[in-house]
Amino acid sequence: METSRDRILTTHTGSLPRPSGLREVLVKKDKREPYDKAELARLTRSAVHGIVRRQAEVGIDVINDGEMSKPGYSTYVADRLSGFAGHEPAKPRLDTGPHPDFVAAYARMAGDNAARRAVCVGPIAVVDEEPLQDDIANLRAALAETKAVEGFMTAASPGLVPVFQSNRYYPSHEAYVEAVAAAMQPEYEAIVAAGFVLQLDCPDLAMAHHTSFQDLNEADFLKRAAFHIEVLNHALRNIPADRCRIHICWGNYEGPHDHDIDFAKVAPILVKAKPQALVVEASNPRHAHEWVVWRDVKLPDDKILVAGVLDTCTNYVEHPQLVAERLCRFADVVGRERVMAGTDCGFGTFAGYGKIDPDIAFKKLRAMSEGAAIASKRLWGRANG
Repeated sequence: METSRDRILTTHTGSLPRPSGLREVLVKKDKREPYDKAELARLTRSAVHGIVRRQAEVGIDVINDGEMSKPGYSTYVADRLSGFAGHEPAKPRLDTGPHPDFVAAYARMAGDNAARRAVCVGPIAVVDEEPLQDDIANLRAALAETKAVEGFMTAASPGLVPVFQSNRYYPSHEAYVEAVAAAMQPEYEAIVAAGFVLQLDCPDLAMAHHTSFQDLNEADFLKRAAFHIEVLNHALRNIPADRCRIHICWGNYEGPHDHDIDFAKVAPILVKAKPQALVVEASNPRHAHEWVVWRDVKLPDDKILVAGVLDTCTNYVEHPQLVAERLCRFADVVGRERVMAGTDCGFGTFAGYGKIDPDIAFKKLRAMSEGAAIASKRLWGRANG
């Protein structure tokens, strides 16, 4: 994994806005409506090339495919694994549930998140390897046409799957997560074998406390989070730590977030994860202050931080000076070589859903690159590049 050896490198969390035509076909596929498979392949391939090129144009160093092929960052696994069927609506979130007028207004603005949340009703196993191989081929071809420091690819972690796909088959939550891990391990290893950095998406370590796992008290939730890390580490046993990174968040949506679990309570569990890089929210109004946690929770010597310096829930474009200020705060605590610039979450976590304008998303990413250059000049005495 490339790190900030002589300047602050830039990356992002994974999902980026999909072209409208691709969004429409992905939604049809997710709803089990008729769609043209060849058209989907063509649109996806074109979108990956476009999104890779655009990331490079705004100065992103560590680039991915924008999750163009996936209807949702977490729900896509139901198309690649056996054992899933049907749809089960999400529980109302603890923070937004008491505010139905807000929920309705937000749906009008962001769209209705109609992503299929399949249910586990049978044994889990890999049944379709083609989508992953297509993702790898598309990203490899697109990266060959542009300049990037490195490429990465995202994957759902074992603990994320039960947040969106509930279990009605396995005898316990633990058995379910372990079965998911065994089935997802080949995907993790294939991504790394292809030469990409693997990012594990793990909102189950934070967001799930006020969403899918809201019935657990805090102590039991933290025990579950620790178990998820143990299972994840086992699934990564054949992958070097410096070839993977882990992302946590409290939910990529605008809302009160006044039921979010404190990062200080989750951080001691997070640092036990095997991946070298920790991709963490650090800029939105509910969590921007939590950079101070790293004063008390020691970042292990073999890990780095990808600090979220862009809020992915607002169309405000952060000023580059603010981005630089945020990056320098982290550098002052953990060291300049152990910080990369990132985003709080994705800009297109589910196809057809989200309030961020695509062009503004890239304005925000450009501001991040400009802010990283300012921070680099402050920290190393010269600008990026």
